Amino acid sequence: MKSAHSIDEYIRSFPKSTQKLLQQMRHTILSAAPEAREAIKYGIPTFVLNGNLVHFGGFAHHVSFFPTSATMQAFKRELSRYELSKGTIRFPLDQPLPLALIRKIVLFRIAQSNPFHELSNPAQRALAHAGITSLKLLSKRTEYQVYQLHGMGLNGIKKLRSLLRAKGLRFKQARAYLP
Repeated sequence: MKSAHSIDEYIRSFPKSTQKLLQQMRHTILSAAPEAREAIKYGIPTFVLNGNLVHFGGFAHHVSFFPTSATMQAFKRELSRYELSKGTIRFPLDQPLPLALIRKIVLFRIAQSNPFHELSNPAQRALAHAGITSLKLLSKRTEYQVYQLHGMGLNGIKKLRSLLRAKGLRFKQARAYLP
């Protein structure tokens, strides 16, 4: 198959029975990650949210789900009944997909991909409301600007300083407004 330009095109390239499973996978991922953007990367459907979130694909005898190897370790017990390889889960075509487990894995990946997951929920909401979704965007704000966000406290600022420092970044320096 030549490379698909959309997930719809990709799914249409498979037999009807496989299409059904791929659509179920797609809808489960979208319901868990409605903010994620769809793309085709590495020739397969990909959901992007702060980087690649998850991938999935169809094959002759199975449907694969690619949630990263670290995620697979976290769900090792629940995944033990499936054929696995590093970063890949293979679901047989003749069995129903474990949609609840797929949803749980996607939610786990969202938490992993959120650079602010260690902050309190109010602090995370404050950053999201301000459009600060990455450390790079955070570094464009002064510490005072971020502290002024409703829901942000001193503990949050300390954690953010630490996160920025770990990535070689820092808050934007405030300009002195002295005459």
